[in-house]
Amino acid sequence: MLNQDGTESIINVSEVVTSPFQSFLQELYLKYKPLCHGVLASYIPELTKVNPDLFSICAVTVDGQVHEVGDYHQLFTIQSISKVFVYGMMLEEHGRDYVLTKVGVEPTGDDFNSIILDESSKRPYNPMVNAGAIATTSLIKGSGPTERLNRMLDMFRRYIGHEIFIDISVFMSERTTGHRNRAMAHLMRNFGMIDEKIDEALDLYFQQCSLLVNCHDLAVMAATLANKGINPITQEQAVASCYIKDILSVMYTCGMYNFAGEWAYKVGLPAKSGVSGGIVVIVPNQLGIGVFSPLLDERGNSVRGVKVCEELSQRLGLHLFDCSIDGAKVIESLSSHTR
Repeated sequence: MLNQDGTESIINVSEVVTSPFQSFLQELYLKYKPLCHGVLASYIPELTKVNPDLFSICAVTVDGQVHEVGDYHQLFTIQSISKVFVYGMMLEEHGRDYVLTKVGVEPTGDDFNSIILDESSKRPYNPMVNAGAIATTSLIKGSGPTERLNRMLDMFRRYIGHEIFIDISVFMSERTTGHRNRAMAHLMRNFGMIDEKIDEALDLYFQQCSLLVNCHDLAVMAATLANKGINPITQEQAVASCYIKDILSVMYTCGMYNFAGEWAYKVGLPAKSGVSGGIVVIVPNQLGIGVFSPLLDERGNSVRGVKVCEELSQRLGLHLFDCSIDGAKVIESLSSHTR
């Protein structure tokens, strides 16, 4: 910084004022950093190579404020979190009525990679389990694999605000070992839920799960959903606002694997996790939260991530059915909640 006389002034870092929210995130980071329970995802071999100590928290408000701590620039693959955004893209392309003929919206107590369909409708139960996500991805329009991939990448670019790339090593790892996903695809083909281009649909699904993001990106994506589909940093419309309620409803009931019910009870916010250790959380009309820590519990959710989100919700009164903050803006009420 230059003074009026042209000389350079030195800023004392210790004098920089930290916001109450930033201090709160730092407190949560230091509290849960020593928590080393859990295991790395092993059914995708490349994910076992990730540093288990990585940990970051980021929050982005709908007016573009960014608060982050930890390894928030560390890249990792998006995995199942991608399902949320591809589902929104398909709602835009085909409309909710048509998408409902291919994928349901019911929670399921089965594992996310179960080879099972709804007995009466023959549809996958919801777009957050693997079968439903494969069916959703198969609906992406395009004249061939390249066009369909580019259209998907452009959708993610609108949410994140910059170009996004595929981790080829993870993609090949998923493609080589994804036998259960192939079995699901063939079962759905048998009942007409996807067309005959099974390998093309599976490759596109493996590619979407292998997209590289960081915790900052997750928070911006979440904030875009919180902001009626408008990226709060770039102001670009990522998804039509009329489909936000569809996306958030399915996230709320189905987004956290077999922990969805307890999550709704304790945290009370739409969210989606991935086996790479990421979680996105939406506080509608207020902010988006991203957490990354690769050590997972038995349900496939980030151990540190769940703890951070539970405490954020409880201490800030973020639960959708918690009337204690009386509709006040989260950021404006942080001082009293974090003392």
